[in-house]
Amino acid sequence: MRAMRCAGVRLGLLSGWAASVLASVAWAAGGPAPPVAPGPAGTDAPVPAVGRAWPVGVRPPVLRGWEPPATVYGRGHRGVDLGAPDGAPVRAAAPGRVLFAGRVAGRGVVSVELAGTGDPPLRTTYEPVRASVKKGDEVEAGEVVGTSEATESHCAAACVHWGLLRGERYLNPLLLLPPWLLHTGPSRLLPVLGVPLPA
Repeated sequence: MRAMRCAGVRLGLLSGWAASVLASVAWAAGGPAPPVAPGPAGTDAPVPAVGRAWPVGVRPPVLRGWEPPATVYGRGHRGVDLGAPDGAPVRAAAPGRVLFAGRVAGRGVVSVELAGTGDPPLRTTYEPVRASVKKGDEVEAGEVVGTSEATESHCAAACVHWGLLRGERYLNPLLLLPPWLLHTGPSRLLPVLGVPLPA
């Protein structure tokens, strides 16, 4: 009985994961858009999972997560810090148009307005970055927009700060990524019950 219960749980988890993967693959192949991820509490519009790439690496370590401030000027962390060595390629998480590529207070910043994400549209920010794009450039998801640069920052290790805004409201950029990109554990093959082993 216990084995049957475990098998049922595994099958349920596997089918949910498979549905998520199939929806994402279908969308990438031109099918219908994947379901919209709900936005954080207090936001006016949800965040669509339009991301197709991590800004750095394949699955970079998240050194510090998103911590929304209680008030507009309150303490918090308005983005996520991703571990990235100096000189690592920094990529656009989703397709869009470069709004800004330059320096702000001595730090390199790239901001990209994301295509088809509502009014006002979502925009991502990446810093500190040596930009390889300029204002007005169209970029695809996964396209390099610059390289990370070592600066004095609030990270204990080298990092890229990834932000997301709609208008002036900061949002959690991890909501842009579909579940199959967020999966961090190792892939595991589960046994298929009732199917004989090959001879």
